Amino acid sequence: MPLPEDLSQFTALVDIVARLRAPDGCPWDRQQTHASLREYLLEECYEVLEALDEGDSAKLCGELGDLLLQIILHTRIATEAGEFELGDVVWGINTKLVHRHPHVFGPLKITDAGEIPHNWEALKKEERDAGTSILAHVPKEMPALAYSQDIQRRVAQVGFDWPDIEGVIDKLAEEIGEFRRAADAEQKAREFGDLLFTLVNFARRQGIDSETALREASRRFSRRFVYMEEACRQRSVEIGDLSLAEQNALWAEAKKVTG
Repeated sequence: MPLPEDLSQFTALVDIVARLRAPDGCPWDRQQTHASLREYLLEECYEVLEALDEGDSAKLCGELGDLLLQIILHTRIATEAGEFELGDVVWGINTKLVHRHPHVFGPLKITDAGEIPHNWEALKKEERDAGTSILAHVPKEMPALAYSQDIQRRVAQVGFDWPDIEGVIDKLAEEIGEFRRAADAEQKAREFGDLLFTLVNFARRQGIDSETALREASRRFSRRFVYMEEACRQRSVEIGDLSLAEQNALWAEAKKVTG
């Protein structure tokens, strides 16, 4: 198979992946399966998120390409196994998008963007088998904070939520009290989980993405600590030999310099 002439075309990617998977293609690509590609798919998703967090459009462009490759690889493997083809994937998402946007492709009229999430959940309910929970299709492999936020968002769409933020604050105080009263390590872990769950709910009500907020906080901490390490090297001291007051002063310096 000759190299596609126009590498900017989507079909060129499809053809290249087919060539890589061919009997005389790449040995590594040929041996991949849905299972073996799991870690790469997850890695590419995280790299896309990193590019988004950094606001780097050039990096985002490249990472989206890497993610798209994973989709095409999985589709090619499925096609070879007679499971489904690329056209089935495209038909499925196009059908779903049209069905879930009757205010764009159908007669439904909306007056406020706030109506869309509720209408979205009603349409998704039509797509689910009878008796299927609205939480059934939330991927359990999601990071814990993101998983917590997603299930809370979904139940809130059907009205299972506090009417105002004060209810969440009261619940947060209740969970802190229960954590303090926990009798053993197992109970403390359980109550701490409830406390985190409530914090995620509080963040959701404030329009804060918990996963992103914690990731950015961790990165800030990392930048500041790396600064502290470098400052100690330049001053010929060990960070572990500093007093707590000296470490705190260096931390304040790091915050000022790194933001």
